[in-house]
Amino acid sequence: MIIDFHTHILPPGIRTNRTHYLGQDVCFDILYANPKAKIATAEEIVENMDKEGIDISVVLNIGWSNHELCCETNEYIMEAIARYPDKLIGFCAIQPLAGKKAVRELERCIRGGVRGIGELRCDTQGFDITNKTLMSPITEVAIEHDLVVLTHSSEPVGHVYPGKGAITPDILYRFIQNFPELKVVCAHWGGGLPFYALMPEVAETLSNVYFDTAASPFLYHDTIFKYVAEIAGADKILFGSDYPLIQQNRIVKAIRSLGFSEETKSMILGGNAKRLLSLA
Repeated sequence: MIIDFHTHILPPGIRTNRTHYLGQDVCFDILYANPKAKIATAEEIVENMDKEGIDISVVLNIGWSNHELCCETNEYIMEAIARYPDKLIGFCAIQPLAGKKAVRELERCIRGGVRGIGELRCDTQGFDITNKTLMSPITEVAIEHDLVVLTHSSEPVGHVYPGKGAITPDILYRFIQNFPELKVVCAHWGGGLPFYALMPEVAETLSNVYFDTAASPFLYHDTIFKYVAEIAGADKILFGSDYPLIQQNRIVKAIRSLGFSEETKSMILGGNAKRLLSLA
């Protein structure tokens, strides 16, 4: 089974009226101001999955700073997973600064079938993810309902790219320390966080943390798979494409070419995700 843990869909009306949404939200502006930036719908990702041999995709929202836009786009994700229950698993957008409204929206999305929160973008959403008081109401609900929290991650060094952001390993680490029972996925290889698992105390702290491979060809040489597997464990790596930014089978082909055992390939391509999401 192949599970793509990092894809994005948005309502078709947002693509049609892209200019209407520009200027309303920082994250949307960063990701989609360029008219060439692709926006995919539920129908398009399912069609692509069938073409490229992907069994299940986790469809993420984006890090809207506006609570109302979180709700609007969460509705579409819930509709999508209801239409394609065997193909799509939904994560919802939450703006923690909305306080009780954010908690109510999360509870609504849980009733609508979502399995996680993401993609959180504390930098563009303007909240402090290391603030335990702010994040506790959200994380308590997530832990109670066995949700996964997926957060954007970025490197403090290296080339600049659209959407890189400033959620670096030190910030992620403090968040993880605050909520050791929370299941966390750090996108884009955690901005290098898994390399710090060479420190025993860090490895222990990261016991509930996973790293997805989204946009990997734009960030790292393919040897990162072997290094992270050796340092943090192959059981911590989740295949994610960042579709529609990257075609889903591009990273699948890379994983299959790396010389891993069939067991390890199976874990990365879907087994780890299956276990994390408690899929039958």
